[in-house]
Amino acid sequence: MELLGSTLTATYAHPRPTPTNFLPAISTMASTYRDRFPHYNLTHSLSLPWRPSTYYKAASNWPTLDPYCTRSQRVSESTMLPFVSNRTTLFTRYTPDDWYRSNLTNFQESNTSRHNSERLRVDTSRLIQDKYQQTRKTQADSTQNLGERVNDIGFWKSEIIHELDAMIGETNELTDIKKRLERALMETEAPLQVARECLFHREKRMGIDLVHDEVEKELLTEVDIILCCQERMKLYLDKAIAQLAANRAAQHELEKDLSDKQSAYRIDDKCHHLRNTSDGVSYFRGVERVDATVSVPESWAKFTDDNILRSQSERAASAKLRDDIQNVLVVTANEMWNQFNKVNLAFTNRIAETADAKNKIQTHLAKTLQEIFQTEMTIESIKKAIVEKSAFLKVAQTRLDERTRRSNIELCRDMAQLRLVNEVYEVDDTIQTLQQRLRDAEDTLQSLAHTKATLEHDLAVKANSLYIDQDKCMSMRRSFPSTLRLVGFC
Repeated sequence: MELLGSTLTATYAHPRPTPTNFLPAISTMASTYRDRFPHYNLTHSLSLPWRPSTYYKAASNWPTLDPYCTRSQRVSESTMLPFVSNRTTLFTRYTPDDWYRSNLTNFQESNTSRHNSERLRVDTSRLIQDKYQQTRKTQADSTQNLGERVNDIGFWKSEIIHELDAMIGETNELTDIKKRLERALMETEAPLQVARECLFHREKRMGIDLVHDEVEKELLTEVDIILCCQERMKLYLDKAIAQLAANRAAQHELEKDLSDKQSAYRIDDKCHHLRNTSDGVSYFRGVERVDATVSVPESWAKFTDDNILRSQSERAASAKLRDDIQNVLVVTANEMWNQFNKVNLAFTNRIAETADAKNKIQTHLAKTLQEIFQTEMTIESIKKAIVEKSAFLKVAQTRLDERTRRSNIELCRDMAQLRLVNEVYEVDDTIQTLQQRLRDAEDTLQSLAHTKATLEHDLAVKANSLYIDQDKCMSMRRSFPSTLRLVGFC
């Protein structure tokens, strides 16, 4: 059978109209049909639900006579009433040509209808098969697309999980080094307090020992270094806190994206495994007209890629900050330890100088005390000598006084007289000399006493300085934190 055109342009889709010029109007035949077949219900026969009403007519109940009818039939026909026609009936009859043409037309229409019906059946079968294959291919393409989508989601989900694990590890490491930095910052308070107390105690030095010496310079430098180290630690502590906040923000975005990816993965995986025989498959009218999408594949992939890039950037910044904090801890610990050693060395030198000065003062004090004793003995000997010379003077003066009582010519300036006068002058001069030497000795004794007091005061000053530097300051500085504590490990 020849197939004409497609299913939409086939000839059965536009049937030819039935010619109506070979039959009269039905209204002219109605009375004849009613007169000839009064017992047949045409309306009832044409109302069958499974028959078309176009090519079916009511059949007559009168049997057709043919050469093979029985004798009884012939007898009954011979007994039938003769057919009486009237003029009206003759005028409404068709001609044989009309009858042949009608049959021919019916045959042609029947052939045409059957041909169109056959073509319709074949095209319909082909259409059903094509649509079935097309529907299956469309469903397979949709399933393949869903599978690719599931793979894409799985890929990005694995990338997010990998980056999330790395970010969590980095955040934990940054938290640990932040705690180390806090412990190291707390450990710097003790050395700072020790340095300040050393400066405070050294303010209690007395007299000449209250000097701006090398120890005080190094102590002031130590205080400045510790304060500078604390400032740097606080600066990096603030940076660590801000970086932890940025890490947690990036981690939150990754976790949120991962949660969305997991939910989408479950939904798309469920859709990927749905089949025509699966449970839960139903109609959802109008769902194809609902467009609730908020992204396209490019923006969808870029969103996750941006989250991962942001996390990687924050993770790199966090790693660099950890290295910087580690370097700061090492550098500050070395600086404080170096300055601590310098201060201790300055204390050691100063204590040695003070102890040496104290020893020298003690030596001079001992010599001064010995000299004071000798001077006192000299003063006593001078006084004794003066007393002794006073007796000689008294004798000489008494002799002269007695010789003044000589009379007349006996008052002679003889050698005895001259000698006695000279003796008086000599003894008096000796007494004056001894008295001057006594005064000098007493002045020397006073000077020695003043020197003794000065030395004793200076010795007390040196002893106080030694007590401050050696007993108080150095005893406190023995508790300086170790390097491990300064870098925050303990």
